[in-house]
Amino acid sequence: MSAAKIEQLNVFMRETSDKRLYERYLAVRLRFEGHSFEEIGHLLNRTRQTISLYWQAYQEHGLAGLEMDHSPGQPPKLTNEQRSELGAMLEQKTPVDVGFEARYTWTLPLVAEWIKMTYGVNMSVRGISAMLKRMN
Repeated sequence: MSAAKIEQLNVFMRETSDKRLYERYLAVRLRFEGHSFEEIGHLLNRTRQTISLYWQAYQEHGLAGLEMDHSPGQPPKLTNEQRSELGAMLEQKTPVDVGFEARYTWTLPLVAEWIKMTYGVNMSVRGISAMLKRMN
């Protein structure tokens, strides 16, 4: 029975391009091959508890239990209301309208400075760029 499950895992490992999912499949395969959670954790540079969670998810839900929806990442630095205010301000005003000297075009560093002045939140230029893309 384990040989069939190992072969099924091998097939899924070959077919996935998701590195994290591949790692979960590998952890379960190694467990079927008789390795301990500690050994697998050492091989994959994960904690024993993480490997145990992978195994438990597999036991409860099969291969589907190893899939993640998405990595949630860090919570947003600005609230929905603040993002709406920012979007409206960028569409309706120029930098000179909100107190910047002789600036008529918004740049990411200016947006960062405005966010800091208005909300007291430090954001990187890259973070602002990603947020504005998500906001369209």
